[in-house]
Amino acid sequence: MAKCIHTMIRVVNEEKSVAFYKTAFGLDVADRFDFEGFTLVYLRNAEADFEVELTVNKGRTEPYDPGDGYGHLAVAVDDLDAEHARFKADGLAPRDIVAFEREGTLLARFFFVQDPDGYKIEVLQKHGRYR
Repeated sequence: MAKCIHTMIRVVNEEKSVAFYKTAFGLDVADRFDFEGFTLVYLRNAEADFEVELTVNKGRTEPYDPGDGYGHLAVAVDDLDAEHARFKADGLAPRDIVAFEREGTLLARFFFVQDPDGYKIEVLQKHGRYR
């Protein structure tokens, strides 16, 4: 059974966005991962495991138009390989499985699929922070 775990949005100003989500929804920073070209900030509260993932692309100064800001819904599954095979068998055209590492450690294994309207959904192996 799939479980929704986060949604991602791109933001220009990390401080302002973190403050807004804290004030509006009581979300706190659960994790923050700084990479060369971008930063990922995961927000959550004690009420649920579902998170808002803020992606801050370094060097971006212009506000995003919600129509061109990439985002996705993410779900975690127990057996990523079996789900990927099932998606293929069902004609859902999943992308290839990707292993995403940080400093030599596996952060996530996942694939993306698009719904009929083109919305992207990330399917992750339950692992580490992705549960």
